[in-house]
Amino acid sequence: MTRIAFIGLGIMGSPMAVHLHRAGNAVVGFNRTPAKAQPLVAAGGTAAGSIAEAVADADVVAVMVPDTPDVVEVLTGDDGVLAHARPGTLVIDFSTIRPDVTADLAMRATAAGLRMLDAPVSGGQAGAQNATLSIMVGGAAEDVQAAMAVLGAVGRTIVHVGPAGAGQTVKAANQLIVAGHIALLAEAVIFLEAYGVDTAAAVEVLGGGLAGSAVLNQKARKMLDRSFEPGFRIDLHHKDLGILATAAREAGVVTPLGAAVGQLMAAARAGGDGALDHSGLLRTIERLSGRAT
Repeated sequence: MTRIAFIGLGIMGSPMAVHLHRAGNAVVGFNRTPAKAQPLVAAGGTAAGSIAEAVADADVVAVMVPDTPDVVEVLTGDDGVLAHARPGTLVIDFSTIRPDVTADLAMRATAAGLRMLDAPVSGGQAGAQNATLSIMVGGAAEDVQAAMAVLGAVGRTIVHVGPAGAGQTVKAANQLIVAGHIALLAEAVIFLEAYGVDTAAAVEVLGGGLAGSAVLNQKARKMLDRSFEPGFRIDLHHKDLGILATAAREAGVVTPLGAAVGQLMAAARAGGDGALDHSGLLRTIERLSGRAT
């Protein structure tokens, strides 16, 4: 039985922690909002009152929090992982944050006697709930091998993509592709509706051809139904596209379509849609087309 501390029990982290418990691990969860630990406790896990308490006896510390500053605080704060985890503990950061910060945190973890992997995930809420996430892992090969039982309990596609920070770099590319697909799908839906086409039928046939994608399969119905309860919020995708823009600029790479969809995400947030699922970008396309109701 592996003792796992799971820090961050939100939309993604909560079902991931439950899967890890059901896989036979002893999981202790911590979240700044204590009530969010309830699903883990109901499944048989336990809740801690602080990060320090959660990680004190852990073999593995899993982190799933929203943004770069959150990860920095979880790891390096006075109550954080580096100060309170035992030497040799394996830290797996499932969050999506800046690659350069990840590389720095990995060095600090090593200096503290810990091992660290960056393991951002793709698949959204459904992937977390069904344990079918795609996980892109950065770090030392031996640490990836040691983490496979944990990663396999929450994901289906697990690939070691390089050294510390590489997982976050691949995740930034993932978020670029997903954002582009969502924006184009939203434009296509509004275009079809403008011509009175049976949009459900159109989406079905489009999904069977080269235009088909996981984004179309998972997000088209939400757009057609105008049902945007969050699986992955516009606020978070906006944050991720900011990570991409910064990393691309540092590498001297141009991402013109990424810049355009980044502005669309920013417009969606400015329009009050930040808390919606990123498929809610459709509302921004509607407004720009003068078709909002």
